[in-house]
Amino acid sequence: MMRLFSPRKTTMLFVIRDKSKTPLENLEPILREDIQKIWDGVPKPHAHKDTPLSEFFNVQVVALNSYEEKEELFREQVSNLRDRFQQSIAPGGLAGDRRGVVPASGFSFSSQQFWKVIKENKDLDLPAHKVMVATVRCEEIGYEKVATFTADEEWQQFEEAVQSDYVPGFGKKISSLLDRCLSEYDMEAIYFDEGVRTSKRHQLESKLLQLVNPAYQSLLGHLRTRTLEAFKESFDKAVEKEGFAVAARDSTQIFLEKFDKGSEDATIQQVNWDPSKVKDKLKRDIEAHVVSVRATKLSELCATYEGKLTKALAEPVEALLDSASEDTWPAIRKLLQRETTAAVSGLESAISTFELDEATEKELLLRLENHGRSVVESKAREEAARILIRMKDRFSTLFSRDADSMPRVWTGKEDIKAITKTARSASMKLLSTMAAIRLEEDGDNIDTTLSLALVDAARPGTTDRSIQSLDPLASSSWERVPEERTLISPVQCKSLWRQFKAETEYTVTQAIAAQEANKRNNNWLPPPWALAAMAVLGFNEFMTLLRNPFYLAVMFVVFLVGKAMWVQLDIANEFRNGFLPALLSLSTKFVPTIMNILKRLADEGAAPAAPERQ
Repeated sequence: MMRLFSPRKTTMLFVIRDKSKTPLENLEPILREDIQKIWDGVPKPHAHKDTPLSEFFNVQVVALNSYEEKEELFREQVSNLRDRFQQSIAPGGLAGDRRGVVPASGFSFSSQQFWKVIKENKDLDLPAHKVMVATVRCEEIGYEKVATFTADEEWQQFEEAVQSDYVPGFGKKISSLLDRCLSEYDMEAIYFDEGVRTSKRHQLESKLLQLVNPAYQSLLGHLRTRTLEAFKESFDKAVEKEGFAVAARDSTQIFLEKFDKGSEDATIQQVNWDPSKVKDKLKRDIEAHVVSVRATKLSELCATYEGKLTKALAEPVEALLDSASEDTWPAIRKLLQRETTAAVSGLESAISTFELDEATEKELLLRLENHGRSVVESKAREEAARILIRMKDRFSTLFSRDADSMPRVWTGKEDIKAITKTARSASMKLLSTMAAIRLEEDGDNIDTTLSLALVDAARPGTTDRSIQSLDPLASSSWERVPEERTLISPVQCKSLWRQFKAETEYTVTQAIAAQEANKRNNNWLPPPWALAAMAVLGFNEFMTLLRNPFYLAVMFVVFLVGKAMWVQLDIANEFRNGFLPALLSLSTKFVPTIMNILKRLADEGAAPAAPERQ
């Protein structure tokens, strides 16, 4: 309008509502800077190309507090602002300068000049009458058609239906409704200006499509959900019949094609909306489900084969460790290799249908191999924790039972020292076997070290001072054995052996005591020299007995009585418990036994007289 009016200041007032804690002094410079940018971008006549904004506008900024929070202050500020409008020409009012004021007597001439400038500048002229009428009327028709479309029952039913589920035939139905609405517009606006009619038709079509678009997007969402659910159900069944990778490829292709058919059915003729974003999301969902099922299936397969491998290794390894011989760890290595190879072969065959990449397949197989090793190592650590009990059990078995597994009876003929040495050597062998994990074939000297430190050093005949002075078990690790493969350290072995000997010493002592008691019980007769002396010194008495039959009869009776006393008192068994305990026991049973014998003799003598009296 600078071509129409001479430069004069007009007050441009910006009112900021609901002022926050930010000071007005911080907001006003930003607002003025934005206004200046707009002014710089406005095309100006050549005469005012460099005219500053301040020549035309008096920019003012005021701020009002929130009505909800500070009602009284808000009303006061509004009242002040109202006064500035009502008293615009007073000092502080909103009226600009008075340079452009025209007296009432010059109004006619001024208006003629305005009209002349408008006629000379087409940009300032008003449009043609028919254009104005077409614009207004076409807009009215467009509003009416939008309202009619919105109120259409068929459209409302479709709009409500697509909120809950996929609607077949959506595209054709909506295209028909849109085509009918646009045809009605064309019929009513056919006599208006073509340019205006076409422009407003495009606007109407755009508004109608804006109304339809949410329903279209909702429909595609339901189509994607239904397709995904159907894919999951079909894919789970296909995996049971076909290989995993084949089922994944075929099912993905089939259901993406179904989605394409569904989206094609939903296509609206009046617009070319692209469903590729929804399809891409469906692809990602399908891929995520396939990855999830693959991970679950692989996890189940790995768990199955790990369970089989654990079952195949646990009990045999425990039995081999319990036997504890030189062939224990070679046998465990052979068992581990055989069972691991079988399990790896089975898993490799099972996962072949997944068509995994080489790195993933190697990782799964390596994990299964490591699981087998971990089972052996875990079982070895469990057995190592019970090593002292195992050693005592082995010692007790070998010491207390003979080669036929029968309980030993210490008769005095057994070599307790040799038996003890054999049992302790077997226990030390068990300790040596359990001292370290030997799943590799690299050798070690644990057995030699333990023999040198625990057996040879304990022999009375050992005189090698170097052996006695340097303790090979005074260390926390074994030579040539890594720390992670150590089960029992040398120091722990020494402590365990000391405890083992202390707890088995009582068994040995009891065996020695039983053997000595057995010897004493079997040697209760006088020694041979005493028997010879008795025969020489008692020769005369013996001859006297032979010459006098009465003495012989008395001796026979004494023998019978003594024999009866021997049997009744069980003297041989009593003396096995020791001399003094035997005397005490016999003294308490002597008189009752004599009375019992006399009673039985009396009964025997009275038995034949009973029939004669009767």
